[in-house]
Amino acid sequence: MVSWLALIAGLSAAAWLYLLLGHGRFWLCSERLPAGPLAEPAQWPAVAAVVPARNEEDTIAAVLGSLLAQDYPGPLSVTLVDDRSTDATRSRAEAIPPGRTALTILEAEPLPAGWSGKLWALHQGIARAAREQADIEYIFLSDADIAHEPGKLRKLVSKAEGERCDLVSLMARLNCETLWERLLIPAFVFFFQKLYPFPLANSDRSGVAAAAGGCALIRRSALERIGGIAAIRGALIDDCSLARAVKRSGGRLWLGLADSTRSLRMYRDLEPIWMMVARSAFTQLRYSTLLLIGTVLGMALVYLLPPLALLMAALHGDAPAALLAGGAWLLMTAAYLPTVRYYRRPPVVALTLPLAALLYLGMTLDSARRHWWGSGSRWKGRDYGMQA
Repeated sequence: MVSWLALIAGLSAAAWLYLLLGHGRFWLCSERLPAGPLAEPAQWPAVAAVVPARNEEDTIAAVLGSLLAQDYPGPLSVTLVDDRSTDATRSRAEAIPPGRTALTILEAEPLPAGWSGKLWALHQGIARAAREQADIEYIFLSDADIAHEPGKLRKLVSKAEGERCDLVSLMARLNCETLWERLLIPAFVFFFQKLYPFPLANSDRSGVAAAAGGCALIRRSALERIGGIAAIRGALIDDCSLARAVKRSGGRLWLGLADSTRSLRMYRDLEPIWMMVARSAFTQLRYSTLLLIGTVLGMALVYLLPPLALLMAALHGDAPAALLAGGAWLLMTAAYLPTVRYYRRPPVVALTLPLAALLYLGMTLDSARRHWWGSGSRWKGRDYGMQA
């Protein structure tokens, strides 16, 4: 008779077979811009880059420098919106020497009710750029901790023009140097790809919509069609909310992994990674207790059970359960391996996904606890409370 442990291990193995074969092939990390040049448009459209920044004194000079150094052949302007920083963000931006690309530094107005700080800053920056340059066709959105190689904007515009995309974005390569980064950052990217399979997001036949707001190029007409940034004014997961609005309006998306566009933010210990996830995990679940319970059970079955069941099966001499649990863990490891390779980590790191999943599960539960206890979604000194 098959044991209950073998049955549960079989369910986990079946889940991994589905994820590998029937979930948009998300795990292959295949959505990337080509290493070589793309076919370029006959005429380069005007682009306005907008950077919202709040207390980013350590990274802002490098970020703005990378934007001002773009080799983009068409008209380009850069607008920094200082979101009422209390550090040296503005002074460090003002110290950047003038170049051929215009840099505008704008002080954000006080945050109105119903807006997230980042989106309010973007709204003002886009409006200012449009007033100064009426023929803008694209808005390039960059986070204040993302550095872009000189040819990035050129490639993004070529991709958008060549494939008639309305929103093209890249998930920047996050730092993966410290102990906690090595354990958790590749897993974070893997989970994001599983939640929003890039091939499905990029397909007109799928309802999946996702974007990476740290490096995103949006067609101005598409932004106006959805009602501008105001249409998602309160969203905390703003990039995916923007992608969803664009796709629902009939627009085309493309989302990929970046090879050289990189994050400058370092996570030297567990706390900042924990807070990054806890800030929005329960928001992602729409503040639903039922979805939270389902998430906990699902993550336990898919990620935690294989190594635990393997250990229990070995202790009880349950060979069928051991085979199924070991097979599930091998399938999990195989699925995770392309992401581990993308981050240039040794293949053995792929075996650590259950441990990373356990920590992310703790972050998700903590996100719900913070919501229930009235802590809200706090970021950069602001509490966004119940906003979704």
